[in-house]
Amino acid sequence: MSAPLFKCENLSKFFPIKSFLKTTAKVHAVDHVDLEIPLHQTYGLVGESGCGKSTISRTIMGITSPTTGTVKYNGRDTSRFSKKEWLDFRKRTSFVFQDPYSTLDPRMIIADVVGEPLAIHKVAFGEDREEIVLNLMELVGLKSDHMYRYPHEFSGGQRQRIAIARALAGDPEFILLDEATSALDVSVQAKILNLLNRLKSELNLTYLFISHNLGVIRYISDKVGVMYLGKLVEEGETQKLLDNPLHPYTIGLLAASPKIDPELRRRTADVVLTGEVPSAQNPPPGCRFHPRCPRATPICSQSVPPLEDVGEGHRVACFNLE
Repeated sequence: MSAPLFKCENLSKFFPIKSFLKTTAKVHAVDHVDLEIPLHQTYGLVGESGCGKSTISRTIMGITSPTTGTVKYNGRDTSRFSKKEWLDFRKRTSFVFQDPYSTLDPRMIIADVVGEPLAIHKVAFGEDREEIVLNLMELVGLKSDHMYRYPHEFSGGQRQRIAIARALAGDPEFILLDEATSALDVSVQAKILNLLNRLKSELNLTYLFISHNLGVIRYISDKVGVMYLGKLVEEGETQKLLDNPLHPYTIGLLAASPKIDPELRRRTADVVLTGEVPSAQNPPPGCRFHPRCPRATPICSQSVPPLEDVGEGHRVACFNLE
């Protein structure tokens, strides 16, 4: 693996619940997470809704401040950034969001949508900006005459290409892709994923790809982390982890997804996810997954399992590995 572009150490984010100006409880959105996003690779983050994936991404990008722990960008603690460093960070990082219908201003033509980051960061103006926008449009597979149309004139896949072009406008080295293909048709998803892979290779980009779809994660990610109720429960190289899942929750996720391989069906048949995810406001003691785990033993409800390396960078937090 390459040196990390981002490194989170003991990262936690709790949201207070207040009543009459008094904090009565807190939501454990992210709880003591350690992870690294390797340079020029794609880190996939998976888990059920409410597990903390988006909170981690917002904390990494500096939209919210961590409650405890640190986020390091190129080895530098982001909490110590000066105003100038934050401006450079904003230029070197970018977003592509889930819904291509709501992320583009319907009152702006595409040339202004894609060119807006160039103006904000004072990169180019006038004819120079138009030339850069044209190059970006061609880079993502759109035509020059698309520049002067409005967002409502495009399909979902085309709008997501426009969003990707806008994300590339500041010449970033890191792009956060938050469910960037989940709102698209399956055939369009494949085209967007191929585009993202090509751009990563050509522009030496680094991605954080958040998704519920394990098939998409398998296709695009070099490394994957599995989250459950604010905790990172398993992490490793994508192919090795998905071919040989060790944590019961990861096995349950794979069991719940369609699969062709009969051997994989057999290995995941013993773990079926039942029940509901506990409240992040009052998470269970010990292992967060133990109330739903068919392999749980008394120690699981008493102690938090450490995220330990079981070989070749594959890390698992479980007391009852097979």
